[in-house]
Amino acid sequence: MTEKKVPFTKEEIEKIIEKYPTPFHIYDEKAILDNAKAFLDAFKWASGFKEYFAVKALPNPAVLKLLAGLGIGADCSSIAELYLAEMAGIRGEDIMFTSNDTPAHEFKKACEMGAVINLDDITHIEFLEKSLGHLPELLCFRYNPGPLKGGNDIIGKPQEAKYGLTRQQMIDAYKISKAKGVKRFAMHTMVASNELNPEYFAETAIILFQLAADIYKETGIEMEFINLGGGVGIPYKQEQDRIEWEDLSALIKKAYEDVFNQLGYNPKIYFELGRAITGPYGYLVTKAIHEKHIYKEYIGLDACMANLMRPALYGAYHHITVMGKENAPCDYMYDISGSLCENNDKFAVDRKLPKIEIGDIIVIHDTGAHGHAMGFNYNGKLRSSELLLKQDGSVEMIRRAETLEDLFATLKF
Repeated sequence: MTEKKVPFTKEEIEKIIEKYPTPFHIYDEKAILDNAKAFLDAFKWASGFKEYFAVKALPNPAVLKLLAGLGIGADCSSIAELYLAEMAGIRGEDIMFTSNDTPAHEFKKACEMGAVINLDDITHIEFLEKSLGHLPELLCFRYNPGPLKGGNDIIGKPQEAKYGLTRQQMIDAYKISKAKGVKRFAMHTMVASNELNPEYFAETAIILFQLAADIYKETGIEMEFINLGGGVGIPYKQEQDRIEWEDLSALIKKAYEDVFNQLGYNPKIYFELGRAITGPYGYLVTKAIHEKHIYKEYIGLDACMANLMRPALYGAYHHITVMGKENAPCDYMYDISGSLCENNDKFAVDRKLPKIEIGDIIVIHDTGAHGHAMGFNYNGKLRSSELLLKQDGSVEMIRRAETLEDLFATLKF
């Protein structure tokens, strides 16, 4: 079971709202840092262990800078994310740049920054070489294990996913790269999304470690590091349990020792978690502004799926707290909706909650990853501000809300 709490009282959030109107996302600095430290501590046994935060989860340089203070790097997949990392003072091999149908100018920017280039296809070797005029000293390749692993609705089954190289392509890619003068080699995969079974990641680790061992035996190439990707889930529902970092670490350690103690070399282990680092510690704060009584009971908010699209996109569950009514009985069933001209613009369907009245403050949990980041402007909806609840209790705005001027700035009329 997972207890769903908010890091502020009704009175505290009311004061915040006086300065920063709803809707907004607010992130708990202390909880994020404590969680990240616990993750790093769990893998102290692994020499050179590194976490690269998945920028796509929460692309705000204020948060990236906080994590960089712990030695955490940035996992980037676009030129915008490279610039965000740069804003946060993250450069060089503290950046993993994972290609995905990437244009040449983005590879050039990544190379200029000294990022680790993680190629998504064997044909990208030639493309990268033409784009840069040379190949970097270090190359990493993303493995797609195909039928060896299952998937889910978010990331898809590996066999049907557009990402990564096959096993034989991996072997060939390292041989080609070595022949072209590449000196350092690494391996990566990413086959999970929001997975709560730690055994799943142990299975993935075994597959990658064994592949690295087989490549070493066939080519003599030693992997400098093996990036196990991300995909560790969070308990969106109260009845779910989180993955404990120590449990995950113990499983990975056993898989590592089983392979590399026999092989005689010790590649570093990297991860690129996003959701699991920040997800539980973000909250969408909004207000009830309408009620509707037709075939169902509706509560309309001043937020909409432009602020949080996961429920509409995946049917995802996000816990809801009605501030001041945390201990009230959940005797009313509502659809909680937004103002977008789409019927799936709902944060909850047939959700039992305390009686909601106009003006009530509604807090939607677990928006610290893939919340604000997935925002959009359909219907001309403006993206909300982002706030950081500091460790001393103060609040800092780390992104202002969009204005109509922002929205129209690109128009030529």
